[in-house]
Amino acid sequence: MAKATTGAKPKLTKEEKAAARTAKKVQSKERRKQLWQAFQMQRKQDKALLPIVLSILLVGILLGVGAGLLWGGFAWVFGPLFGVSFGVLGAMFIFARRVQSNVYKQADANPGAAAWSLQNNLRGKWRITPAVSGTAQLDAVHRVIGRPGVILIAEGAPQRVIPLLAQEKKRVSRIVGEKVPIYDFVIGNDEKQLPLKKLNPTLTKLPRNISAAEVEQLDVRLKALGGRVTGPQAGLPKGPLPSNVKARNIQRAARRR
Repeated sequence: MAKATTGAKPKLTKEEKAAARTAKKVQSKERRKQLWQAFQMQRKQDKALLPIVLSILLVGILLGVGAGLLWGGFAWVFGPLFGVSFGVLGAMFIFARRVQSNVYKQADANPGAAAWSLQNNLRGKWRITPAVSGTAQLDAVHRVIGRPGVILIAEGAPQRVIPLLAQEKKRVSRIVGEKVPIYDFVIGNDEKQLPLKKLNPTLTKLPRNISAAEVEQLDVRLKALGGRVTGPQAGLPKGPLPSNVKARNIQRAARRR
């Protein structure tokens, strides 16, 4: 009697294996193409990128050759290879960091930038509600719930957004009580403000004050509170606005919705 083979992976035919290899090659080629396009775009905006990348590659090669001279033997073969690999990894790391810095630089001070950063780049299990309060000038207060507690992030003109933030903090405190910490930050580059590029790292470094279960409970309770938007905030885009887009055009489009 034949034994049951439940749970075993079915064997692929030669045609299926060939198709899988072809698909993998196509995906790898597409990734390389996207990486090259990103490099070309960044190089046009960042004149120092190419010299830095080439310098890191050169340093890696020199380290590999130095290891070969020091140890001899097979190190003559593997040393340069190791050096090239080390240089490529270093260059990729620097490239990624400079691209990220450029993205934040372009997004900085644009409406919706903080919400975009939270929704796309904040790692971990967070409950993010953008624009729980705002104005017709596209100032906004965003709410984040996580293990640290409740975090309110305001972006916009300080003279308008600071009172808005204080109102929202008072409103939230009535719901969560005194046991749950409430943090608040104003995004900007002035004194006592938090730069956009430091927003996500700052949140991840906050202490863990509540449990995961309490996070879920808070999220449900605060969602029931709803948002109080004092202008056409429903028209606020999910990403940062381009710097050449005027706020009144966005407001006009939002009113038509």
